[in-house]
Amino acid sequence: MQPLLFLYLIAGLFAWSGPAEPPVNNRLAALTSPILFRGDEHTAYRDPSFLYHQYSLYVFFTLVRIEEEHKIYSYVAMTRTKDLQQWTPLRILTPRDQRLDYSSPGNVVRQGDEWVLCLQTYPRPDYTTDQMPRYATQDARIFTMRSRDLIHWSSPELLRVKGPSVTEKDMGRMIDPYLLADKDEPGKWWCFYKQNGVSMSSSSDLRNWTFVGHTESGENACVLVEDNQYILMHSPKNGICLKRSTDLKNWQDWGGLITLGQSDWSWAKGRLTAGSVLNLKQIPAFGKYVMLFHGSGPLSEEEGDFDKNASIGIAWSDDLLTWQWPAQNR
Repeated sequence: MQPLLFLYLIAGLFAWSGPAEPPVNNRLAALTSPILFRGDEHTAYRDPSFLYHQYSLYVFFTLVRIEEEHKIYSYVAMTRTKDLQQWTPLRILTPRDQRLDYSSPGNVVRQGDEWVLCLQTYPRPDYTTDQMPRYATQDARIFTMRSRDLIHWSSPELLRVKGPSVTEKDMGRMIDPYLLADKDEPGKWWCFYKQNGVSMSSSSDLRNWTFVGHTESGENACVLVEDNQYILMHSPKNGICLKRSTDLKNWQDWGGLITLGQSDWSWAKGRLTAGSVLNLKQIPAFGKYVMLFHGSGPLSEEEGDFDKNASIGIAWSDDLLTWQWPAQNR
């Protein structure tokens, strides 16, 4: 083989050794609307969570559809993008079953050679549009699914966050899980979930859990570790709030109620909620904290825009307190 040809072949192998990084430009500045996925009279996009991996954002969310015979079904679905402009086709990860209605993916964490996604059930058997809105039964529980490639996922596995001695029946209604590695103890995990405010359980393997306690909070917990503090983002009746703690026991409110551009957004007039944040400040294409959230409207959820007309939006910040969004000044 000619030496020059050999060098070309080696260069080609290196060029195909991993995913190609898209040109570095500001993905956020290129957006012209805060809406990433717009709901309509038959569809709701709710409860977003997301992960940045190998130059792509993987976005997970609740997909609610009004289907035949006016029945309403919920699914956990996903898509991914490199530029916030072009998205892969939606992929539904959970079964079509109103007795389960898997939904509200909290986040994805890495454990060994697997990815772990947490989610909930939101059972609403025989739910039809003439009953809207109807909320989940007391059988709502939280689960995990596992994957090696972020595309193909295992069947859901119950999170026994009250400990092995508590039966599934006696665990009580719980929704909106979120997983987090402890900031001080390597190998220790936390699960936050909506029950009596936000409840917390700990584990060393993401399968065997010990209940620890709870604190006052809204729903859809999202927890970051910043400057050796835990930052809890949660959703009250409307908007998004923050709390801070160094030890997960003593919490202080931080900042004011975050409602972004809700006063000008008909698509979020009913409610703005379910904020999920990643620290992408070190990623040149973003350079910010990025938040996904959902807004419903123009009607309130109680008036009917709960399982329809819900859309996923995006905003960003330098400090988690002051937020910007696309077309803010237009």
